[in-house]
Amino acid sequence: MVEIASFRIERVEILRADGTLAAPLPSWAESGEDLVRLYRAMVLTRTYDTKSVNLQRTGRLGTVASSLGQEAVAVGTAAAMRPEDVLLPSFREQGAMLWRGVRIEELLTFWGGDERGSNWSGPREDFPICIPVGTHAPHAAGVATAFKLRHEPRVAVCVLGDGATSKGDVYEALNLAGVWRLPMVTVVANNQWAISVPRSAQTAAATLAQKAIACGMPGIQVDGNDVIAVREVVGRAIERARAGEGPSLVEAVTYRLSDHTTADDARRYRDDAEVSAHWKEEPVARLRTLLLARGWWDKEREEALLAECAREVDRAVEAYLARTPPAATDMIDHLFAELPRALAAQRAAIARRAARRAERGGKEGERR
Repeated sequence: MVEIASFRIERVEILRADGTLAAPLPSWAESGEDLVRLYRAMVLTRTYDTKSVNLQRTGRLGTVASSLGQEAVAVGTAAAMRPEDVLLPSFREQGAMLWRGVRIEELLTFWGGDERGSNWSGPREDFPICIPVGTHAPHAAGVATAFKLRHEPRVAVCVLGDGATSKGDVYEALNLAGVWRLPMVTVVANNQWAISVPRSAQTAAATLAQKAIACGMPGIQVDGNDVIAVREVVGRAIERARAGEGPSLVEAVTYRLSDHTTADDARRYRDDAEVSAHWKEEPVARLRTLLLARGWWDKEREEALLAECAREVDRAVEAYLARTPPAATDMIDHLFAELPRALAAQRAAIARRAARRAERGGKEGERR
């Protein structure tokens, strides 16, 4: 028998769950300034998540997907990108979107059912939130193809969940990226659960990182609760792609401490004891422990940060709640530069119905 191929999957961990170092800090993290910035971003993300869930529970927001427990994946990934790179998020990357300039008010507007929230003022070429699982992976391959054809030193960064790696369109995108050596980095946020389906029921592969091997690209696993390691590993993959060396897949192993969305009840399919055990690994506390130990953080700065994040989120909520609701006809007007003849009658009917409803509302208000 002759061996014709072999592979090895490496795992990178820099900051242990207890906040001690498993490996030396990267050069960019040695001063502590960048680590404080990463910490601030994760705290802001968690503050936003808490408020958005509360808004949903009180009927002021639609279904939302919290990133509780996996903030390091999104923040670390975004921190590794350049402004000119393009992010293709799924529906749990609010930490990355906020880092790259999307405003909290815009995120709330989107989750409130108003697509104007996708017209954000931040990174104009970043893609909108992708709700269908994995369908944005081919889009990432398309973006990366454009970069290569234009000879632009830019990278498409696609973030998706562990369940998405079981879908055919994700494999097709990875396969194309490998064949064409595209400047594309795929970050898999392996939070162990695809809604109610555990990772063990999704795939027999020992790691998700090894799925890159069949597509002809490197695959590497990183501790997804270690924002330092995520920033470092994704950064290496991005610069490799930028240098023309092709795509990579990064599996970030983390855990979803929340329900899948606010429409889910995770207690129906997993034990509280399992969730409690993973709270000991969560990314915010472990980075705070390191910052405190190095003298880069203290109680006063922590209290000030929590207050600052609360004020920022509250201001955004006020702005979101004060927004004028979209017109019913916007669902058609915002799709076409020129209204197709086939939709003209439908738009007119929608406008008449909206006018009658507004008139009834006015008369009822007068009677009151």
